Amino acid sequence: MSGPDGSEQFVKKHDFVLARLGAIAALVGAFALTGCGQPASQAAAPPPAPVTVAQPVKRTVTDWDEFTGRFEAVEEVQVRPRVGGFVNSVEFQDGAIVHQGDLLYVIDPRPFEAVAAQAEGQLSDARAKVELAKRELDRGLSLVQTSAVSEQVVDQRRQALQAAHAAEVQAEGALKAARLNIEFTHVTAPLTGRVSRHLVSPGNLVQGSDNGSSTLLTSIVTLDPIYVYFDMDEATFIKYSKLWFEGRRPSSRDTANPVQVTLAGETKPSHEGTINFLDNRLDVSTGTLRSRAVVKNTDLSILPGQFGRVRLIGSAPYEALLIPDVAVATDQSRKIVFVVKPDDTVEARPVVLGPLDDGLRVIREGLKAEDRVIVNGIQRARVGAKVAPQTAQAPAGGKS
Repeated sequence: MSGPDGSEQFVKKHDFVLARLGAIAALVGAFALTGCGQPASQAAAPPPAPVTVAQPVKRTVTDWDEFTGRFEAVEEVQVRPRVGGFVNSVEFQDGAIVHQGDLLYVIDPRPFEAVAAQAEGQLSDARAKVELAKRELDRGLSLVQTSAVSEQVVDQRRQALQAAHAAEVQAEGALKAARLNIEFTHVTAPLTGRVSRHLVSPGNLVQGSDNGSSTLLTSIVTLDPIYVYFDMDEATFIKYSKLWFEGRRPSSRDTANPVQVTLAGETKPSHEGTINFLDNRLDVSTGTLRSRAVVKNTDLSILPGQFGRVRLIGSAPYEALLIPDVAVATDQSRKIVFVVKPDDTVEARPVVLGPLDDGLRVIREGLKAEDRVIVNGIQRARVGAKVAPQTAQAPAGGKS
């Protein structure tokens, strides 16, 4: 049984429980509201990505085609003795620069000096016989007038004088040959250039050119200027021919078209030259045309046998749009650049590339002069997304 006091106590407990439940519900609601508000702030759109843009550079350019070339000496000579004999001395330093007329080898001259002395004696004898034949002929001409000698004797003496003259000429020739052989014992440089190592040491016997198998002593090559040979493919040759027929590029056969040469390890051309030879036919085995340029080599830094990259003028000058090469991206098989449209959204623009010119890439198709091309921050650009473009401080060709 519950009295009036028990009923009142029960009501109070019931109200307390309801109050506690209400407080808990309020806390749960507050937490629920707090939890719902937090994702709303996180889902806010991020700010536009900052990128650097620049407009294409417009200027006059000329295309250059590149080939692999090999250098060869303009003149090369194998030094061989004209006379045989034992080598007395070597008069040059291996690998040095020698000048035309410098002494290279000395061959023992004594056998040739003995032959020359013998030839001098024979010449003196021939000249004495000429004098005797002259006196006898003069005497015969005087006697024939008094019929002391016959005309036949005079004719014989005249013939004897002619024979004596012939012997004299022969003796003179023998003496000249002997003196030439003495001169040939001093082997000199036939041209100016860099000499190779000596192939024959003193004391060795060398063969002369008289027996057809003379000994190789050394070799000399010229260095300045120097030739560079390269092979032009058939497609390039046809392109040049078409440009020549259209009057847009002179032919290398009658014009010294310029070339630029880049050596191994270099990033840009260091030597200049001109075309001076095109072969008269294409090689049927390779389909290429042998070409040659002559290059200045004043510092003697290039040696025959070296390889180099040869750039040959490949077009007439024309107006082109250029952008930094780093602004070009690859999308599967095509090249694209990212352009910022007037509403600051990104567009991927397919382009047709040309050659590099002074660090910039020629764009043949796909861009306009007023386009804003992303040159820095390509990795942050998304097609269709907004960006915060900033104009490059340096020109398009500068660093970004």
